Amino acid sequence: MSKDLATPAPSGLGRFWRKWRFHLNILLILVPLGFMPRYFAETALFRGDKGLGQRVVGEVQVGPWSLTLAELKDKAPELDGVSGYMKGFNAALCDACAQRVKATYLRIGKPRSLRAAGVIFFGSAHRQGASLPVPQNTPVDAQLWITMEGWDGSVHQAAIPLEQASPKTVEWLAKAAR
Repeated sequence: MSKDLATPAPSGLGRFWRKWRFHLNILLILVPLGFMPRYFAETALFRGDKGLGQRVVGEVQVGPWSLTLAELKDKAPELDGVSGYMKGFNAALCDACAQRVKATYLRIGKPRSLRAAGVIFFGSAHRQGASLPVPQNTPVDAQLWITMEGWDGSVHQAAIPLEQASPKTVEWLAKAAR
């Protein structure tokens, strides 16, 4: 046989691939499996299987109604593109007031009117969610205001310290102020 028709000697990469291809394919399967516990934990949190959130703030009385407020994730606000820094909160209305409340709003700082009440909670009465914008210049002693509007037209408000609602956000604001 002539040298022209002989198969070329495998390159270094070709030899490496032939020797390790089985192991590399196993690695491609095992690496994603390492991320599965985190994925399932976050999915259970968003579905509500693990309650309202990672950190429950507690029961907040708003006029004649009440709601249970919780932070979705117990960490600092996250940058959400052009929207700025956002913090997720979940809420569950009390059983007695679920049929009487039309809308629930959340805002940092006292709202001037119902038109500026803040972000609206969405979802069923027993699991509502809202993404609250957190400006970087927010004072660390700010208050989180909850506004609830009833079907009868009544409006009730309550405030809780931001420190109580989200300690990680206050830490983040203190670092951002420096």
